[in-house]
Amino acid sequence: MNSHDAVSSLEAFTADGDLNVIIETPKGSRNKFNYDEKLGLYKLGGVLPAGAIFPFDFGFVPATVGGDGDPLDVLLLMDEPVFVGCLVEARLIGVIEAEQTEDGNTMRNDRLIAVAIKSRNHRDVNSLDDINEHLREEIVHFFVSYNESKGKVFEPLGQYGPERARRLVSEGMKRYRQTHAGTKTPRAAKQR
Repeated sequence: MNSHDAVSSLEAFTADGDLNVIIETPKGSRNKFNYDEKLGLYKLGGVLPAGAIFPFDFGFVPATVGGDGDPLDVLLLMDEPVFVGCLVEARLIGVIEAEQTEDGNTMRNDRLIAVAIKSRNHRDVNSLDDINEHLREEIVHFFVSYNESKGKVFEPLGQYGPERARRLVSEGMKRYRQTHAGTKTPRAAKQR
């Protein structure tokens, strides 16, 4: 089985009910990577401005489709960054619901927040409320400024806990099944 088949065969949740997250961009990176499902490879999607880096590992939930047509995005709290393409089992702790506007078109582009199951530093974090308020504000600011640097507007609508985040994943799984019913055709390359 090649890497494309492996990613395509993953489900959103593990048998234990944890979230599967595929890392696209490691913590501390200025480079933004995107998984191209047609190629089964990761491509350089962009470079952040000098001084800007991803505050935590960033990836997606396989077998989901978000409001923007891409797999659901996840910011993953972990002790150390991992490599591009790494599968990490995680615990959902919440979601930053948001709208993104580009070229006059507005769509939902929520950001799930999760903690790596094997994290030592964040093992007691079960909800966004367990994270320092200043860190939550910095995470929101990162997404606002990241999108601004790409000519997009990221408008946060609210921050919610793990139950709402799990519902969004379930909705994303349903959209994925509807979108891919009866076909094994790969999704288009992600362009976030």
